[in-house]
Amino acid sequence: MAATKIHADDTPIPVLAPGNKKTRTGRLWVYVRDDRRSACIEPAAVWFAYSPDRKGIHPQTHLAKFEGILQADAYAGYADLYLDGKIRPAACWDHARRYVFDVHEKTPSETTTQLLDRIGELYGIEAEIRGKPADERLRVRQEKSKPLLVTLETLMREKLATLWAKAPLVEAINYSLNRWDALTLFCDDGQAEISNVLAENALRCVALGRRNYMFAGSDSGGERAAAMYSLLGSCKLNGINPRAYLEYVLTRIADHKINVIDELLPWNIARLLPSFPPASN
Repeated sequence: MAATKIHADDTPIPVLAPGNKKTRTGRLWVYVRDDRRSACIEPAAVWFAYSPDRKGIHPQTHLAKFEGILQADAYAGYADLYLDGKIRPAACWDHARRYVFDVHEKTPSETTTQLLDRIGELYGIEAEIRGKPADERLRVRQEKSKPLLVTLETLMREKLATLWAKAPLVEAINYSLNRWDALTLFCDDGQAEISNVLAENALRCVALGRRNYMFAGSDSGGERAAAMYSLLGSCKLNGINPRAYLEYVLTRIADHKINVIDELLPWNIARLLPSFPPASN
């Protein structure tokens, strides 16, 4: 939480309800620190937190001390975090594009094609500057992306004025326009990203897990799962073989001083462990 930009997302997890042999829906929240795309050398890390429901109080508690950019979706539970200005919302163009693409797939038109093409150009610019320092990314975005966004907003507003209120494209356009400041924040800060894909990638392990186990046995089981996902996800982000990491830690932790337990965090012992294909950044 000391980072100046965090990616956040959440996903459901089935949890066994006590007494009736049925499951209820718990939640795993994920928070990712990974600024390698803006040439930062700070180690990447991921933290999972469990909650028994999806109430907004959970991310509000998790992020209570955070200040900076929060890359996230439009979940209403984040809204209170933005009230005092300490946290700035950065929305995800993947989500905005998906709304347009869904309409295009069913009823393609010249407008949906134009919108998708212009969004694609934004992603093309991002591909060119990936890994560049934040100030360089900001310069290029101001020069190339910002004019594209002006054109894109104009196209959306002009088309919106001509559409029937219940036309499918209206919802897609309004999704973007209602979040325009958050969607365009990446053009005002070189550290911000165009999408929240880093958080979505971090949640893939949970989706895979749901295919291999039926449920968490209890709320405490959900909390333990979150802890393990945090450690193993951070291993993968740092190119560490998760099994080798666990073997290293479990054979040493009993004799390790508690006041220096951070010495066993994945990035602090990466040089001592076999490499592992790192997650794409």
